Amino acid sequence: MYWPALRPFARGKTDVAVTEGDPFSALRREMDRLVDSFGREFGWPAAGQPSAMAPSIDISETDSEIKVEAELPGVDQKDVEVIVADNLLTIKGEKRAEKEERKKDYRLVERSYGGFARSITLPFTAEPDKANATFKNGVLTITLPKPPEMKAKAKRIAIKGA
Repeated sequence: MYWPALRPFARGKTDVAVTEGDPFSALRREMDRLVDSFGREFGWPAAGQPSAMAPSIDISETDSEIKVEAELPGVDQKDVEVIVADNLLTIKGEKRAEKEERKKDYRLVERSYGGFARSITLPFTAEPDKANATFKNGVLTITLPKPPEMKAKAKRIAIKGA
């Protein structure tokens, strides 16, 4: 059995061998838990989770197309890029926020900035010229038509009772 590294974002990598009955197994599990909980305080993703900056997405499919909807609240359309290459769809961009508060005896300015990217493997090689993307009210909608050979492969099978 292998243990994942005790480094943020390195989950799933196998670099430390541990055998059954190892007296340090409980210590190793506790250290992993502590590193995960520490990272969550700073917005780091937990093991196996997408980055906090990565947009939440919904993917739906019909006989003729795949539709991807990404939630991008607070992101301007000009700061978003959609890339289709072979069978990979990538959504990337930057999110910026600034808050300023002025009172009689103090001034508070908070700024945050971060980039994000999310890639989705498609079940076919997409044609970028036929893809369509719209951005409205913080929701990016990408429509990718399926190639004709993919449409022909799909066939609904009737289910009969026993």
